[in-house]
Amino acid sequence: MSDLVNKLKKEHETLLKTLNSITISGISSKDGQTKLYAAKEGLIAHLELENKDLYPVLRKAAETNENLKRTLDIFAKDMENISKTALDFFSKYASGGESLEFAKDAGRLIAALKDRIGKEEDGLYAQYDKLV
Repeated sequence: MSDLVNKLKKEHETLLKTLNSITISGISSKDGQTKLYAAKEGLIAHLELENKDLYPVLRKAAETNENLKRTLDIFAKDMENISKTALDFFSKYASGGESLEFAKDAGRLIAALKDRIGKEEDGLYAQYDKLV
């Protein structure tokens, strides 16, 4: 496994742990708010790293690989939806919120992220490792 893929997988794990821990701390607590901010910043940094180091390699390979190009197109559309969902979530709870509603929204976001993470790690990251 490449260093980049290893780092990205660790970031996935950290992000999910942080989101799960907010439900324990409570979204209205100072600790919960600190963790929410950390999760948002972590997600943004993760996406920037993927855009800087992962996707350029995959896009270059997709120039001569139609299957990879289709896969990247699908992932891009999926990422638009997940990014919007995540940013809406972080905005909604930036100043706290009702615990039950937060738990439901957090559960939906975590489930969507887990699904995306599984697809990335099994699909895109494996493709990347084959190329490097």
